[in-house]
Amino acid sequence: MREVDEAVRQDEFGDIMRRYGVLIGAVVVLGLGAFGGYLFWQNQQESELESYSEQLVQAFDELEAGNFDTADSELAAIAANGGPGAASAARMAQAGIALNAGRDEDAVALYDTVAADEAAPPALRDLAKIRSVAVQFDDLDPQVVIDRIGPLAQADNAWFGSAGELVAMAYLEQGREEQAGPLLVEISKNEDVPESLRARTRQLAGFLGYDAIEDVEEMMAEIAEGRAANAAAAAQQ
Repeated sequence: MREVDEAVRQDEFGDIMRRYGVLIGAVVVLGLGAFGGYLFWQNQQESELESYSEQLVQAFDELEAGNFDTADSELAAIAANGGPGAASAARMAQAGIALNAGRDEDAVALYDTVAADEAAPPALRDLAKIRSVAVQFDDLDPQVVIDRIGPLAQADNAWFGSAGELVAMAYLEQGREEQAGPLLVEISKNEDVPESLRARTRQLAGFLGYDAIEDVEEMMAEIAEGRAANAAAAAQQ
């Protein structure tokens, strides 16, 4: 019986291959071709990312060396042809060059381009919004500032300190000290915010009558450490 069953299975398999062998072979070949194409595409993508990363590093080296025109030209090429991340980083650097040259309008246009690019990394989009508002702050209506970056002035946002300070200043221009004071206090107590910004907001909050100091001794120790670090840096220079 086993021999008969085996013979039947062989006959059935042979019949299937005679009927559908060409089709099955074509499907296998197409599948292998598609997989090979995907591997090739993935390799090309990785090669392009590496290339743009190298170009960015080279452009930043030019910036550090003070060769702004050369860096700007290299960054423009990356912004035009690079992927979302590389292009956004290049435009942010271009905006910095524009600011350094006193071309505020060009810088704002670049920041706004990054902020509006849905393909750009979210962190860079948020930073671009903040930088754009900071450059235009004196010319913007305070409510416009609040509307644009108010949602970023939250403790769980990576740019809370920078956005929060600008929003607090906008509140002050509107005469809303009761809104500005607590926000400044919150910034000054957030350990993820740079110490220079914490100190600045702490001082401004105190000027408005809001006590942002929880531990006087700890604050004095931080100030002493900061002064010591500055003195050491100055001595090295």
